[in-house]
Amino acid sequence: MPDSATARHSTDPGAASARLMACVLASGSKGNAVYLSSGETRILVDAGLSGREIERRMAERQLSAADLNAILVTHEHADHLQGVGVLSRRYQIPIHISRRTAQAAGGRLGRVAALTHFRCGSRFQIGDLEIHPFTTTHDAADSAGFTVRCNGCKAGIATDLGLATELVKRHLTGCQLLVLEANHDPQMLIDGPYPWPLKQRIRGRNGHLSNAQCRDLLGELLHPGLLHVILAHLSENNNSPTQALNTVSEALQDHATRLSAATQEAIGETIYL
Repeated sequence: MPDSATARHSTDPGAASARLMACVLASGSKGNAVYLSSGETRILVDAGLSGREIERRMAERQLSAADLNAILVTHEHADHLQGVGVLSRRYQIPIHISRRTAQAAGGRLGRVAALTHFRCGSRFQIGDLEIHPFTTTHDAADSAGFTVRCNGCKAGIATDLGLATELVKRHLTGCQLLVLEANHDPQMLIDGPYPWPLKQRIRGRNGHLSNAQCRDLLGELLHPGLLHVILAHLSENNNSPTQALNTVSEALQDHATRLSAATQEAIGETIYL
């Protein structure tokens, strides 16, 4: 694999004319990663696929992991953590993670280039990106969502949350781009193959948002400047993109906001704000 000194640098096509660029590399129970760039600063929120697969998916969009300025970690579950350590070691990428999440991850991170601990509720800066982590309700040590601001744009990422608290809503207010969890259809979950304790966990306040809960959350966050909403962390067994889009779109009514669904299998479209 190339090291950071010799790897080809990507140009973030289109970023020069945009204020913020976003691309969901993968989303689902087998791995999650979201790429964000200002054109000058490039970050991943989570790296839950193998390092090699993240590199491959980035290359599909003419991007390079060697150009990343940081990786942010929402929580310690493997589908958000798997590739973090290897990418950090391979390309000397700093990791931003809460102290409790790092402790819960234990040895799974391995040696990393640099580790910075953030606290939910406290802003920090990576290049020209202003990052604001906030607490989410999930069965993890210190689960977080993020808003990212740059050049007058605001993007919000909130997946893996069993309940959309008032705190979550406050942080996600005023975004131009939202990546929101629409994990399951309640009836598909009840009728599906999972054991009952797992069904209860998913439905619980520390589990995952249903399509209907996502719809209701979106209804409260809608404003004229919200350009794009990406539905994320869809269950392969208890949901489908069609089901999620049909349910959540009920919140949009006559709004011009664009709605799409991220998948596990393929990289999402590149969005320029």
